[in-house]
Amino acid sequence: MPTKEEIALELSNLERKVLPAVLKSNSIPELIRETGLIEIEVLRALQWLANKELIALEKKEEEIYKIDSNGKLYLKRGLPEKRFLQEIEPKEKKISEFKQVDKDELNVCVGLLKRNNYINVKKEQELTFSITKEGQEKIKKGFVEEALLNKLPLSSSSLTTEDKKIFEELLKRKNIILKDKKTEFFAKLTVLGKELLKDKKLLETKVADKLTPEMIRTGSWKETQLKTFDITSKVPRINKGKKHFVNEAIEYIRNIWLELGFEEMEGNQVQSAFWDLDALFVPQDHPARELQDTFYLEHNSKVDSKILQKVKKVHETGGDTGSKGWQAPYSEKIAQETLLRTHTTVVSAHTLNKLKKEDLPKKYFIVGKVFRNEVLDWKHLFEFHQVDGIVIDPDVNLVKLKGYLKEFFTKMGFTDVRIRPAHFPYTEPSAEIEAYNPVKKQWVEMGGCGIFRPEVTKTLLGFECPVLAWGLGMERIISNYYKINDLREIYKNDLEQLKTMKTFIK
Repeated sequence: MPTKEEIALELSNLERKVLPAVLKSNSIPELIRETGLIEIEVLRALQWLANKELIALEKKEEEIYKIDSNGKLYLKRGLPEKRFLQEIEPKEKKISEFKQVDKDELNVCVGLLKRNNYINVKKEQELTFSITKEGQEKIKKGFVEEALLNKLPLSSSSLTTEDKKIFEELLKRKNIILKDKKTEFFAKLTVLGKELLKDKKLLETKVADKLTPEMIRTGSWKETQLKTFDITSKVPRINKGKKHFVNEAIEYIRNIWLELGFEEMEGNQVQSAFWDLDALFVPQDHPARELQDTFYLEHNSKVDSKILQKVKKVHETGGDTGSKGWQAPYSEKIAQETLLRTHTTVVSAHTLNKLKKEDLPKKYFIVGKVFRNEVLDWKHLFEFHQVDGIVIDPDVNLVKLKGYLKEFFTKMGFTDVRIRPAHFPYTEPSAEIEAYNPVKKQWVEMGGCGIFRPEVTKTLLGFECPVLAWGLGMERIISNYYKINDLREIYKNDLEQLKTMKTFIK
């Protein structure tokens, strides 16, 4: 808890003027008169004092009635019903003979005056109106509505029950009056504020809000008491335009890999089954290729026959990789099926196929959308982002793979991560990366990793070389930072969430 002296040093000159004035006055207009400051200066000082808990601001809302455009007109000309009665007071008149009341006003007047028995109506060739005894008395007494219109604006609390009824009737009519809300703030000293005011010297000290070039040049800053600033004090939230928090996270992840010397890969979201699965040595009868797991498109894709034949040979017999392959017939028709990519590892396959031995060593990454025909739940989406990476280098090994992943997850804010043995068709050894979710109290899979098998590398590169590879679910990774425990919440388009979500900074 800061001392009185420390709090006093944080007060601006505006606050030093307004705080003592709260002893005598507590409304905004009174404080303006008392301090000689303008309204915005008083309001600003009060907000700062409230943030420091030296005063409490009480808000009072009250309904007020204000005069509207037709109301101002009727104050000059008289209410339509008054003018109507005045026209028929000497003698009855036909509806076409009225001069002081226009057509729009006539309809209102007839209903209103007939209801109060101020007029008689005869239905002949056209409507004819005459004044009643009650109508004549009304002209003599006058219209209380006009008297009330002259007093506007009026607060609801100042009106009698009868006056309120009159105003509610006038509100039903076009643009005579309107009802608004008036908000007033009242300042009240807190215990801390009263304590501070007991020592007048604390507030009499002049402070400088800023250090100017002139003060530095002349050396006057040495004798000047500079205002201190509390960087923990509350400030109003500003809703400004900004990137979607997922895009901020993508940018952050991209920068991690770029800083580690990786190059970024790019690739299409629509791929052939050949590049998405076959080139990565996924057998053509693998369960992941079924309709319930993969989104297939109508038209088939064209695949270069040279690479197609190489992959076909590896699938059937292992080719020259030292493997036996899958020992099953390979269907070129299945290879040409078109799908939405199921992982960004397909881009890694394309990249490997373009590399030459003299290009090595190389490191690549991609952050991109992938699509799986998943059942939606708290940890599964059917459209999400994957973070893929490959390192092509004769000197890499499993230890270096763990090093890259440890560096990445540390930069993403994780402390409880483990790597467990697993199986994937295109890596050997293979492993799964898991992070602990303290809310769900369970380990959550973040992705897979390993070293590409010779069936992948030798076929695509044309020569044997160790290739480290990983594919990570981005949404699962960033949900830890954003305190989101259900992946479905990331894309629910909640405007309040988008406004308040913190920036991705580590």
